[in-house]
Amino acid sequence: MSEEAVKVFGLWGSPFSKRIELALKLKGIPYEYIEEDITNKSDLLLKYNPIHKKVPVFVHNGKVIAESVIILQYIDETWNREPKLLPQDPYDKATALFWANFVDAKFIQSISTILIGGENKEKAVEETRGLLQFLENELIDKKKKFFGGDEIGFVDIVANFISYWLSILQDVLKVEILSKDEFPVIFQWTHDFVNHIVVQETLPPKDKLFAYLQARFGSN
Repeated sequence: MSEEAVKVFGLWGSPFSKRIELALKLKGIPYEYIEEDITNKSDLLLKYNPIHKKVPVFVHNGKVIAESVIILQYIDETWNREPKLLPQDPYDKATALFWANFVDAKFIQSISTILIGGENKEKAVEETRGLLQFLENELIDKKKKFFGGDEIGFVDIVANFISYWLSILQDVLKVEILSKDEFPVIFQWTHDFVNHIVVQETLPPKDKLFAYLQARFGSN
């Protein structure tokens, strides 16, 4: 499989963009990264993703793909080599996709509600804790270091914002959602994930991310 002309249109602080960069780095796929400005989106971004007009956008030999979870699947199937992000067994693969969708849909919704603030904030915090409990139970059942087993897999990558962005948001919003006492297994998973050598190559600087999130959501 040719690895030429792989481009990623992203945003430095976006967990969705970082999902794609992490997958590419884990598989050793070289790529060109194009930083976007969400306040002044490039003509290329609008051309490649005219429906959602957002990052990430993935371009491979002229073929354009949007939406991070779909891009991850494309990468894993196109570069069908180790490390495999998704299990090969059909049932295990379906299960991984279920949990990835769970994280991508449920958590994004609840975190967005928290960020908006207002009267629904506290309810959303409790709902997010409930979602974390499902993930805690799943990781307990797996009895593995990561959702992907002994190595980082598809669900781990999709859940990247829980491992890094969430802790910073807690400091910004002055609210506790994920604690070591309440969710010891997920808490340990966050530690193992963010300290993975390849993951560290993709994480935005903590101070810069805190300042960015503070400016956007600190008053909520």
